[in-house]
Amino acid sequence: MIIYSSNALAFRESVDNNQITVQIEEAFIKGMGKRPNQGEVRAWNNSMQFMEKIIRNSKVADDCGILIEYNIPSTSKRIDFIIAGQDEQKNDNFVIVELKQWDAVEAMDREDVVRAFIGGRTRETPHPSYQAWSYKQYLSDMNEAVYSKDINGYSCAYLHNYRTVQPDPLQYNQYQDIIREAPLFLADDASKLQDFLKRHVGEGNGVNLLYLIENGKIRPSKKLIDHIDGLFQGNSDFVLLDEQKVAYEAIMSLAKQTDVKRTIIVQGGPGTGKSVISMNALGGLLKNKLNVKFIAPNASFRTVMVETLTQRQARNKTRTKMLFTGSSQFYKEPADMYDVLVVDEAHRLKGKGAYQYLGENQIEDIIKASKVNVFFIDDFQRIRPEDINSIDEIRRLAALYDSEVHEYSLAAQFRCSGAEGFLNWVDDALQIRPTANFDGWDQDSFEFKLVDTPNEVYDLIKSKNDQGYKARMLAGFAWNWTADKEGNRNGEIPDVTIEEHRFAMPWNARSISSTWAIHESGIDQIGCVHTSQGLEFDYVGVIIGNDLKYDSDKMELYSDYDEYKDRMGKRGLKFKNEELTKLIKNIYKILMSRGMKGCYVYCRDQELMNYLCSRANSK
Repeated sequence: MIIYSSNALAFRESVDNNQITVQIEEAFIKGMGKRPNQGEVRAWNNSMQFMEKIIRNSKVADDCGILIEYNIPSTSKRIDFIIAGQDEQKNDNFVIVELKQWDAVEAMDREDVVRAFIGGRTRETPHPSYQAWSYKQYLSDMNEAVYSKDINGYSCAYLHNYRTVQPDPLQYNQYQDIIREAPLFLADDASKLQDFLKRHVGEGNGVNLLYLIENGKIRPSKKLIDHIDGLFQGNSDFVLLDEQKVAYEAIMSLAKQTDVKRTIIVQGGPGTGKSVISMNALGGLLKNKLNVKFIAPNASFRTVMVETLTQRQARNKTRTKMLFTGSSQFYKEPADMYDVLVVDEAHRLKGKGAYQYLGENQIEDIIKASKVNVFFIDDFQRIRPEDINSIDEIRRLAALYDSEVHEYSLAAQFRCSGAEGFLNWVDDALQIRPTANFDGWDQDSFEFKLVDTPNEVYDLIKSKNDQGYKARMLAGFAWNWTADKEGNRNGEIPDVTIEEHRFAMPWNARSISSTWAIHESGIDQIGCVHTSQGLEFDYVGVIIGNDLKYDSDKMELYSDYDEYKDRMGKRGLKFKNEELTKLIKNIYKILMSRGMKGCYVYCRDQELMNYLCSRANSK
């Protein structure tokens, strides 16, 4: 969607007549159905004055095309400024200009990320050159008109209030690669930006290019397809086995049939390969030139999937990451906007009132916005009250939108070295559901230990990590988590303390929360369900806190509301202990099922420890 478009002459006249902000605001209200916030209005009023001077002094042709606040299709992102036209060789080009009001910035050791004052506080945000480059790359990869009509994209960032300091954090060495991709122009660089625009679009004839960009279909280019396909080749993490292959081929067959709307439900417990299938489905659907997005409500899961697929190669990662998104943005998308939406960890989709979600029901959003939707779900992994987590709800909403439902179940276990029995035992022992493995499993197939101290759990996990295995410490949310503003950005404060054993470790650092599972510092920090759900390790050490206890008289597990520290996780459940207990038991099942080769457990509640030992014939 284009909020404002014109030619260069009309743009200059609108600024000269002090009408540009009014025109943009009116177009915004008409196109978006809401008013812009005052920060956006101030930014337009300020930045457009600078851009008018750049356009006028660059002496680009009057019939260059100008787009302002271009909403990138299939995303919630808007591009500040695009100018289109031809160069001296008559090549059709466009230039994206990312505009910033900043006058100061802090560098970070994270790739292409800085800290700047935004929205009333200092936040982590992509480097402006990275933002500009990523938008250009998305259009080049996904807008059919751009890649099929040989329209060349360029990008840059313009910080008109920012004056260089020495040394300049915005231009530190770690940002030089992305600055070469998308040049950075600061307050004293107006003439350089003018030359940049003149060189690429100065000959004009760009208004028609705006029409092509706006109306180009969103589908992957051959270059993007080849790029993604190459990432899967030889990557053993994504090899399909047995019934995984059957489910994948069913998805491919149904998604390519566009005669009716379809909803595909793939259900399976931990270790059944849901994520392997969903990632392969993304690649396969792209190869069929479908407009597809991969949705994962959990940010940590999304990040680790991208890192695993790209092997942490920076530019590969960036192109790939644009295909991944969270679940909260689809409430405002038009019907059937996407060919296919693939939803992993669908049990974490939210309803009304969830944090930062403005819609009513994320399942409905996704079904409405796509011709085909695929939900990978496990009804026993709901962990918060706002998690919808219901196959029945997917069926209900699919019927509401006349979407044909197809269901597949994954039964075979691929995690835990084939120890399906262990996972069934966990279900039975945690009183989640009765299973045939109430009396144990073949313990030669999976290493499980209940130990007396949390220190012993850490020693076991550290030893496995030192041997080259993927190993991590996990715990239930039974300890408070000290905030950033109290000096805990990098896991400085050991919140997880168990005084009786002189044990203390920090929660996973917020600075690496999305990559904790694969970050080298992760071994000395404890992860929670929010940073580990959907992921897998070779070995996990699990600390069960006082939020889950055992009543030996009633022979029942029960939750302790005061000991459970996740405020959003227990909202509205103070007098609903049965419901809270169900959620906390699900959490510990998830934590205990993250390991493929082994799991070590310490229980703080002695009654619970005794009970689990009796059930496992352990110690």
